[in-house]
Amino acid sequence: MNKPLLLSLAAATILTSSLNAESMYERIQSMELKMMQMQEELTTLKAKDAHEAEEEEEEVTSQEESDDEDEADSDTDEEAQDEDESGDDEDEDEDDEESVEDRLADLEESVTDLNKATNGSHLKFGIDYRFALDNIQYKMADGSEQGNDAFMTNRLWINMNWKATDNLSFSGQLAYNKAFGQRSDANSNSANPGYNFENFDWIANENAYDDIIRIRSAYFLYRNDTFLGTEIPWTFSIGRRPSTNGHLINLRDDDGAASPMGHTINVEFDGISSKFSLEDAVGVEGMYMKFCAGRGMSNAAHKFTATPYASDIVANPDIDLVGLIFVPYDNGQYAIATQYYFAGNLIDQQFSSLGVPQDAFDTVGGLHSFTANISANGIGDEWSDYLDDTFFFLSGAMSQTDPKDRGAQTGMLGSANSEIGYSVWAGVQMPSIFTEDGRWGLEYNKGSKYWRSITYAEDTNIGSKIATRGDAYEVYFTEPLIEDILTLQVRATYIDYKYTGSNGFFGNTTGNAQEITSTMPNGKFYVDTAQDIRFYLRYRY
Repeated sequence: MNKPLLLSLAAATILTSSLNAESMYERIQSMELKMMQMQEELTTLKAKDAHEAEEEEEEVTSQEESDDEDEADSDTDEEAQDEDESGDDEDEDEDDEESVEDRLADLEESVTDLNKATNGSHLKFGIDYRFALDNIQYKMADGSEQGNDAFMTNRLWINMNWKATDNLSFSGQLAYNKAFGQRSDANSNSANPGYNFENFDWIANENAYDDIIRIRSAYFLYRNDTFLGTEIPWTFSIGRRPSTNGHLINLRDDDGAASPMGHTINVEFDGISSKFSLEDAVGVEGMYMKFCAGRGMSNAAHKFTATPYASDIVANPDIDLVGLIFVPYDNGQYAIATQYYFAGNLIDQQFSSLGVPQDAFDTVGGLHSFTANISANGIGDEWSDYLDDTFFFLSGAMSQTDPKDRGAQTGMLGSANSEIGYSVWAGVQMPSIFTEDGRWGLEYNKGSKYWRSITYAEDTNIGSKIATRGDAYEVYFTEPLIEDILTLQVRATYIDYKYTGSNGFFGNTTGNAQEITSTMPNGKFYVDTAQDIRFYLRYRY
């Protein structure tokens, strides 16, 4: 058997031409390609040997049954000679296989050594860079207007992943998000109430700050196929959780979905989660349950005090959140999903008796939240290629406040009583009519007077559209320029507020739900409508 030129020259090619590659990346890519080709050749050799052996065995059996003793005696010498010749071929094939296997083993060892030398044996990195240009316009309650015709931002995500074992892995993400140049109001003082909110930890990497790279997420994930002796696959994770761009809100952002449902929560937080897949145990496709718990603010004294990090009786207590995600059905096309959480010791900005905003916060109470949604990843049963590639969803949510103190001067969202708010959200994402991989989408959501979500990290510069007490409309077009590496998007978001406080906190000051009218006091401080038209270019690899 003749050796393919690829196999006979593989080692020399790798060790010479690869050394002249323009980059270490190209060298690794070249070596991995050669490995794949050699593995294919080795598989072909083994398959051919097996086929030839099977044919030879059938031929010998047929010959033995049809020949008489004399012919068999006569053929014995010939067969012996053939066997000797065949044996020589088999020996050559075996040598070929052994030679290929040896070269393949040497190549795999070389790639391993190269990866180690270039940190390939540690974290695997990925880059996600986005340039965005936003045209932002506001109309205030008194009829005046504000805006920014060209607000430009750079956003960089550096993704880190490493799978140490089959059961244990690590994921992390560094983030940088800032406006072009220096922001003119970067040194605003506390007289501007929005300044304190902007620096709050929940949105550290979702808004355009300075040129500091921050940790957006960092956590380990443990997974196993059994739980306490039962055939229930489960996971456990702890760290800075990937809790932004969750289910449904991720569609317009062209991202994979994080675990929370974006209708009611979209903030960064530190915590734990544990997921249990119930599909096999219960016999329902896609069924799973996930428990989550996190801390949004720790009550702890400063380092340089008499009792470092002790609980501070003057400060606000810990803000904690516990939640449950339950997906009763998901067959890949149709899905039903639910989520409940309770957040305790929520806050609002503290004002003096003269109405001056302070640096401190007041603890105002807790919040119950529930959402349920249905989605169709492909509409109908092969009605058309277009509908097969169309995604539709409908989501409903409610929130209920639990004020710490119920009285005329306290309460939450401008009410001394516990109040229930509602929101509905619908959307459809369709294939582009211009490109094969492009996506177009339409979304609408509406919130009632006392509706409250915790979605401050939503990627919308005019504020969270999901938090709207009123009506919000959105249309977007995402198109690939170079495969899925370089993409562009045009997105238009329009919000018509009916009540104030949509993007505030939870008390009676910034979260106060007051009807917006043209005659309301201080109308120049309250946004009636907001519009954001965004264009971006995004590079991911």
